[in-house]
Order: sequence, then C-alpha cells, then structure tokens
Amino acid sequence: MSVPVLPMPRTVRDLLRDRAHDDATALRFEDERWSWREHVAASLDRAALLLALRRELPSGAPFHVGVLLDNVPEYSFLLGAAAFAGAAVVGINPTRRGAELERDVCHTDCGVIVTEERYLPLLDDLATGVSREHLLVIDTPAWRAAVGKHGGATDPGVALDPLAPYLLIFTSGTTGQPKAALCSQQRLAAIGWNICTNRGVGRDDVCYQAMPMFHSNQLMAGWVPALTAGATLALRRKFSASGFLPDVRKYGVTFFNYVGKPLTYVLATPEQPDDAHNTLKLAFGNEGAEHDLERFARRFGCKVADAYGSTEGSVSIQRIPDQPAGALGMGQPGTVIFDPESGTEKPPARFDADGKLVNADACIGEIANVQSASSFEGYYKNPEADAARVHAGVYWTGDLGYRDEQGFLYFAGRDFDWLRVDGENFAAAPLERILVRFAPVELAAVYAVPDAEIGDQCMAALTLRSGAAFDPAAFARFLAVQRDLGTKQAPRYVRIAQELPGTQTHKILKRVLRRERWECADLVWLREAGGSYRPIDSADVAAIRARFRARGREAALET
Repeated sequence: MSVPVLPMPRTVRDLLRDRAHDDATALRFEDERWSWREHVAASLDRAALLLALRRELPSGAPFHVGVLLDNVPEYSFLLGAAAFAGAAVVGINPTRRGAELERDVCHTDCGVIVTEERYLPLLDDLATGVSREHLLVIDTPAWRAAVGKHGGATDPGVALDPLAPYLLIFTSGTTGQPKAALCSQQRLAAIGWNICTNRGVGRDDVCYQAMPMFHSNQLMAGWVPALTAGATLALRRKFSASGFLPDVRKYGVTFFNYVGKPLTYVLATPEQPDDAHNTLKLAFGNEGAEHDLERFARRFGCKVADAYGSTEGSVSIQRIPDQPAGALGMGQPGTVIFDPESGTEKPPARFDADGKLVNADACIGEIANVQSASSFEGYYKNPEADAARVHAGVYWTGDLGYRDEQGFLYFAGRDFDWLRVDGENFAAAPLERILVRFAPVELAAVYAVPDAEIGDQCMAALTLRSGAAFDPAAFARFLAVQRDLGTKQAPRYVRIAQELPGTQTHKILKRVLRRERWECADLVWLREAGGSYRPIDSADVAAIRARFRARGREAALET
C-alpha cells in the first residue's frame, strides 16, 4: 500500500465526477462486478429518480432519503445518487424495532425510504409518514422500472452547499434516544482524503466492506477512502467470521475496516497453517480488543491500525509504537481529560507496582478537546444534544477516560446511560421502558458493564412489585415477543434487587450498580446462548474474572 498523492476534494460529488470515465473495477458483490464508469452511471440514474421524487414532496420538506438495506450494491449507488442530487442519506438500522424504528424515521424527516423485501415487515404498521409511493423496494420489478425510466441520466448539476447535510448517522447518547449526527459532503470527502494519505489506501487496493453501511465506520473508514483512491469496493451483505478469509482470497482484499469485535470473531475461527497466505495488508478500525491486535496481525500476516474516533469527528486518538499496555494512544492537539461538572482538567493517573490504577476517582473524567469544537457539524433537530457536546468552547465526547504522566490516554468506559454491545450503540432509557412492561417489574435500571473481549455487555437491575417473583423462563419469553427490542438489547445479566442505590432525589446511582456488576449480594441471572437465564454462582464469577484476566482486561473490572 503506497501513500497516494491526491488533491484535497471539496465534495463527494467531486470524487464521483473524477470516476465518471474510469474503467477500473469499482465494486464487487458476490459474483458480479461494476467499473467506476458503471457505478457513476448507476448513481446518476438514481439521482434523477430521487430528484423526480423530490418534486412530489411537500414544499420545503427536507430532501432526506432513508436507506434500510444490507451491504448491497444499491447502497453504494444511492450514496452516489444523493451526492449528485443534493440529498441526505439517513442510514436506518435494521436491528431497531417497533416504536424505536418509527421514531428514527420520523425524527429525521425521511420523505423517501429505499429498502428490500426482507425488511418490509419491520415497517408494517409503523406511522413513518412516508407514502406508499415513496417506499421503494430494490428487489422488485417496480424498482427496476423506476430506475429504468431514468436510464442514461446525466449529471444534474444541482446547486450544492458543500457543508449541507449529506449523511445522517444515528449515534447513541445520554438523552435516551439515538441522535442523528450530521456529516456534510465536504467533511466526508476530507475524511477519505485523510485516510488515503495517512493509511496508504491507493488505487490498486481492494477494500472489504463488511461493516454495516448505516454505521459511520463503514462509510468513513471503508466506502469513501475507496472512492477517493479509485480502489475496489468488495461488498459483503453482512459480516461473517467464517466467510472473512475466503472473501479476502476471493476478491484479493488488501484493506479491511472494522469497529468493535470483528477481529475477535475472526480469531475465534479454527486456525489453519496457511492463514497468512492471503492478500490482506492492513486492518484499520477502532475498539478492537488490545489482546487481539497483535494476534490478528501475526495470524493473517498484515498490519493492524486501531484508533479512537467518533462519528462526530472532533476527537481522534492514535496508537503509537511501544505505548503502554491498555492505552488508547496519543490524542490530537487539544485533547484533555476534563471534570464534566467543574470544567477543569483531571490530574494524571497513578498506578501501583502491579499496574493497578490507584486514583480512579480523582483521575477519570470525560475525554474532551479544547481546539476542535468548530469541526462539530451538530445533530439533526437536537439543540440540547448539540449543547451537551459543545459548550464553553470545548468539544465533549461523552466517553470517560484518564491520562498517564506521559500523556497516553486510556478509555474508562461510557456514560452510564448508554451502551455499546457487539459494535451497536443503544441508550438505556428505551430498554428500561420495555423491561417495566414485564408484569412483575416495578423498576428497571439498565447500564453497561465491561465485556471480557471489548466494549460493553448489557446489565439490568430490577426491583419487583410487592409479592411478585422473578420467573426466568417467563422473562425470556417476554423478551422474545417485544417487537421494539433491538437484536443486541436483551440483558446479558439481570440483577434482582430489593432496592436500587439512589440519591435523595431518587435518581438511581448507576455508577454504583456498574461498579458492583454481577459481584454483588443480590441474585444475578446470566443469559445463555439460547436466550434462557440461569443464576450465577461463585464458580461463574470466578470463571468470568479469569476470562478478563486471560484477555488482559482485568483493569476494566476496577474502573
């Protein structure tokens, strides 16, 4: 992977225009392939369709196109179409359900939804405000006819504000509902240029697209770098650990972006003596388990570059050689650890002889940046969230961390009202509202606890109504029929408590619950692979702690 010399683009549309006469392979999916020339032509046809649909929307309505698709070629064509048409793509998460999915679509003012037949049932009975004529299904004759009507369309040359919203990407926060982070064409194009320049993505690379395309990681670390460099996009409908290496070999993949646990999942597949005999050169992402970074690089004969970054794009932390174990790396200029209440900087972390953090209460604060607030593009229709993210001239990540004497930054968890499980963000409040529907439950508190691999597991502390008992089988059946329960939201641990720790104003102290985890005096139930629950005993507690120790993450149990 040689570092390309590329001009800084202004918009994603500029990047697509650069590819309009490029016959190099742009996209591979299963056994099909498209050149960049064909990709741009497909995007222009769909841009003409979107512009025709826009004329049918109410005057002044946002030009927002909801996309509820797996990683299929149409997703890439639609990203190009929106860039040409001046539309904004709203990435709709298919793991959302019921009222929560309805809220996502309504909140972002989608005038059009593009989906496929497999996801139509998710939209049944939802009041999305999208007319039947504007609900387009890509695997139907009607879609093919609608696109065909605009076949051979040329660049519409619409007046385009480079800083206007281009992507609305849902990201969770402390407010109880996902926020739609805004990303302009200009910012996304700059991200692509930055990754190509700093990570060496070039024209001869094949970029594996296996992370979901409604997620910022796939769009920012996968799709736009390939477009910028004129590299090849190799799409997989959904990530598969067992399919990873066969795909690398089939497509000649050289670059793979990830977020969360994919490295762990791939490493869990049976090791073969020829695993390193492949074309992969670089895996680039964030939130990979530290213990897995070196193992993945060694097993598959590639480099792994793991970094910290946010969808909002205002804080970046990069790993450097020989950094301390457990550290995220060094932050960009202006990165600090602040006390969110006082706005003052936290003191450095101190460790004992065994490397255990000894001043957690003093040193842990919020990761923030005092120089990057101007780069934050905001959230859609959420001024409260904007104000929480940027105030007093400071950008606040909402993530907790600490810094050592040398300036290395460490991640200490997430705010206790939101979780990241298996690469998916979700807020506690909607899940709490679901859990209290279970008749025996009086009060529910949902919070993140550490995962032995990376990220969080979901834990719920429940108090029961007077005279009620907890029936684990009934609880599992209840969860199975909740339409608005996301696929990652079923609690891994359920604590049945007599009372929950709280303040004098009856605010639940989730910080205390998180610290006590499953190692508490109350009975805790563990969710098994099939969805059933069984009580945790002392042997389970010891085994869980041993797993953390084996993965080098025992410190996560102390913070």
